Amino acid sequence: MTKYKFAPLLGVVLALPAAGVLAQTPSPRTQPSQSRPVQTAPQKADKDDQPAAVGDVVVSARANDVRTSIDSISYSLADDLQAATGTLAEALRNVPSVDVDPQGNVSLRGDSNVTLLVDGRPSAILSGPNRADAVLQLPADRYARIEVMTNPSAAYSPEGSGGVINLITKPVPAAVAAAAAAGTPGAAVTTGSLRANVGDHGRWNVGASGSRQQGKLTLTGDLSYRHDEQSLYFDRLREQLNPSGAVVSTTTTAQNIESTQDGVFGRVAAEYRLTEKTMLTGEARANRFDIDSDVRGLFETRDASGALTRAYSRDGSGGFAMKGWGVTGRVLHQFDTSGHEWSNELRYDRNDQENDSLAANVFRLPMQPTVYEAQRGLNAQETIGFTSAYTRPMGEGAKLRAGYELNLTRPDQDNEVRRGPAENALALVPSLSNRFEAEQTVHALYATYERPFGQKLSGQFGLRLEQADIEVEDVTNAVRASQDYFRAYPTFHLQYQLTETQTLRGSYSRRIQRPQPSQLNPFVVYGDPLNLRSGNPDLEPQETDSFEAMWQMRRGQSFYQATAYFRDTTKAFTEVATDVGGGLLLTRPENLGARRDLGIELTASGRLHPTLRYNASVNAFRQEIDAAGIPGGRDREGEMVTGRLSLNWQATPKDFVQLMGFWQGDQLLAQGKRESGGMLNFGYRRKLNDTLSLQFTARDLLNSFGGATTYDTPQFRERLDQDLNLRAFYLGLSWSFGGPRRQPEQFDFSTGPTGG
Repeated sequence: MTKYKFAPLLGVVLALPAAGVLAQTPSPRTQPSQSRPVQTAPQKADKDDQPAAVGDVVVSARANDVRTSIDSISYSLADDLQAATGTLAEALRNVPSVDVDPQGNVSLRGDSNVTLLVDGRPSAILSGPNRADAVLQLPADRYARIEVMTNPSAAYSPEGSGGVINLITKPVPAAVAAAAAAGTPGAAVTTGSLRANVGDHGRWNVGASGSRQQGKLTLTGDLSYRHDEQSLYFDRLREQLNPSGAVVSTTTTAQNIESTQDGVFGRVAAEYRLTEKTMLTGEARANRFDIDSDVRGLFETRDASGALTRAYSRDGSGGFAMKGWGVTGRVLHQFDTSGHEWSNELRYDRNDQENDSLAANVFRLPMQPTVYEAQRGLNAQETIGFTSAYTRPMGEGAKLRAGYELNLTRPDQDNEVRRGPAENALALVPSLSNRFEAEQTVHALYATYERPFGQKLSGQFGLRLEQADIEVEDVTNAVRASQDYFRAYPTFHLQYQLTETQTLRGSYSRRIQRPQPSQLNPFVVYGDPLNLRSGNPDLEPQETDSFEAMWQMRRGQSFYQATAYFRDTTKAFTEVATDVGGGLLLTRPENLGARRDLGIELTASGRLHPTLRYNASVNAFRQEIDAAGIPGGRDREGEMVTGRLSLNWQATPKDFVQLMGFWQGDQLLAQGKRESGGMLNFGYRRKLNDTLSLQFTARDLLNSFGGATTYDTPQFRERLDQDLNLRAFYLGLSWSFGGPRRQPEQFDFSTGPTGG
């Protein structure tokens, strides 16, 4: 199904380096590159032990905490005790602008359409329908910084109306990097770390990371394993309404889920300095996540008078397995030491997910035979990506970036439902079974140009052109659909140095959120006796115009930032539930008329005392939803507030204490809202010696992170409450070896998957 009509653009971009050689010679004042090869756009180089030069801004003092550029801001995880041996969800929850709900769904300033990158590149495991499970399982310790781009430049994909979150991996230790840069024969340099944590209720996790350099070759690797056990409770109250709004029936559901979760992640990478100017890089990665659950549920329906009309229990077990692997190969050539370079990268990823469940429906009222029900879902996704990126300093502080990107995604889904009077007598239900295939191809050309205008003003201008081709096929029913469109995405950034300590910035970007191919599948998928789900073949991409104005002040070791923003989204995605009769709801995605977000975000960090530091942020915004055309929806508006605060106390040179809490405000839906919730965490680290540390952590001390979702429509009302029991306690050890210094330890407040 692949289309190649945009392929001639590849020839254009491959000619860029030749054209760039004829461009203006860089000014002698241009700073030389670091000893480690400069990473090409859109990836940003990172070094934790020295001032960072990012864009036009050089950050000193506590630059490791917050780094800024004309189009991004990044936050260090080095002193974040929640990030440590925990999961990616815990690292993200302590970052301004970012929220992660109990199910692992990531949002940026209230918008859940967010793109997650790793070192500036797409990650197969962090995209697609099972991304939330990966966020709740992937270890956070391999990341050094989290970069937030609410208005990214054209060098990044416009996918994700909320913006881009770039996870920057830990750099090679200084001793290894220096030896690799020298590229001389001699003794190998080896560094690494080991960690282990034991928690209550059978939880534990272990991990190891290391690097080795000898001659021109540098090897790095990570390996981690996590085991969690969790109890979850769900209570649902659903009321059916007649045309006059009176309740005609009420259905209650009480479910108890006991789950066991295991996850393993591994990665190995090699860098080889082929010549003084050319570097070859290869990476292989693999992961596997497994969840086994036992589910007990009770369903009861009452009429308008309160009399019980139907009652049955639904007990069973289920399993979820997600496994994936991928490889990346990259060639980086540096024409000189000024940052003039060209890289080409090829990526391949394969992810497979399998959901299996078996349940017995035992009917009490009215009495009838027990019905056994088995569900199986197989989801496979293949992703191929190619990037060619060229960077050219143009003199007088100007810089040109240009490139070509190809992203090809092929999802394949197979759903089956079987029913029968016994476990060994199940028959396929054809109306609830389906095979689905799709292919999405996106070609992109981009260019950005950045330059100063005098001593205080600088700007960056960008344009990205994309051709998207999407084809979907309901194989079972021989139904096909396609989308084919070309879009231009401009970006614009300005920066003004108000004083030595204060900076003003303004920016604009046009962004898009494409439907996942599975969201276009019209087939109705069976969830449980009360819920069905389907895609929408008429779902159109949503587009967002995003505007920002920002003020920053850095005074000594204190940092302050205020951002005013406005986002205007057309055809915004929303989930819509429709009563299809008998208390059964069908949920499918729809396009809203529009959504508008107007808000202000404040961020501050500094010292309250020589041994006590704080980091705080608050985001207050007003959201307006135009949902008049949505069945059961209505125009909604409201004010939401989210915030976080952490206190870091260096009690003694060997004792470090952290108290951290966050609050996530309500989220408006076309038919209701998701209610607010928060969490309070505690961590303590004791440095035993230069290489060994003891740590204790407590997660969700108040056991308060759960929340509820409510729907209010002319046809029905519903409230779903969830108690996730995330409170946990861990005791662990971290040991670092080799090299002149150890990496900072980090702690475990991970939530783990929520199961069912």
